[in-house]
Amino acid sequence: MTFLHRRTVLRAAAAGALAGAGAVGCGRSDGGEVRAADPSARAPAPPGGAAASSPVSSPSASLPRVSRAPAPSLVGPVAPGASALPPLPPLLPPQIEYGPREGSAVALTFHGQGDPKGVTALLAEAERAGARVTVLAVGSWLDAEPRMARRVLDGGHELGNHTMRHLDICKMGERAARAEIVQCAERLRGLTGGIGRWFRPSRARLATERVVRLARQAGYPHVLSYDVDSLDHTDPGAEAVRRTVLGAVRPGSVVSLHFGHAGTVAALPAILDGLHRRGLRAVTTTELLTR
Repeated sequence: MTFLHRRTVLRAAAAGALAGAGAVGCGRSDGGEVRAADPSARAPAPPGGAAASSPVSSPSASLPRVSRAPAPSLVGPVAPGASALPPLPPLLPPQIEYGPREGSAVALTFHGQGDPKGVTALLAEAERAGARVTVLAVGSWLDAEPRMARRVLDGGHELGNHTMRHLDICKMGERAARAEIVQCAERLRGLTGGIGRWFRPSRARLATERVVRLARQAGYPHVLSYDVDSLDHTDPGAEAVRRTVLGAVRPGSVVSLHFGHAGTVAALPAILDGLHRRGLRAVTTTELLTR
């Protein structure tokens, strides 16, 4: 299917995404400059790349004691838990901004909430191109659209945690921040049988040391950040989204995109075509890091 034809097919879905856009962009909390929460502690460099600017925190074996919020259950086989996924390489930093720079893999990651029609169109377009993506879902969106969890996994994509209500988690107190992570994890567990491998903080590119620690306690050893910001949540239009992504992406990149924005729906075919022309392939974040 040509790019122009795919764009025509997705036009109606893009209009639906615009009409039902509920996603709020996760803007940088640091004014645009990537900084580690603890500048004096630097993690080992990812394979093939420069040292990541990420905080290093000591692991904790304790888990928060919280009551489980009720979550709808879905009929069908449950998704594999984190223990069933391929093991990650040792010495990964607590916050992951990109993967190995050698090879041809990149990870397209979507902050997850938005009109189901637009989401379905995006996933179907990725699948037609043989691409797999990572979806970081908002818990309140899972409550409203519980069947989207299975749609993501059934397409071969990866599903993770993007907090319960998509608030500014890095500015919250410890108790409130813990609840944001744990409640979304429980929604994922109720819908899929597992909490997913990845947590991404809401409204921040990098998590604070406190949020990194709380995520680890909730079962997420690594916080998933990104090195390419599409800025699609500012609704600059499909061409600007395409240009921003393809202008910055490189092997190993983790790209930040959003559901619920018409420009993202319309831009995806051109982004996938552009990656293909460069010999790059979109895979899940786990696949990116375990190749």
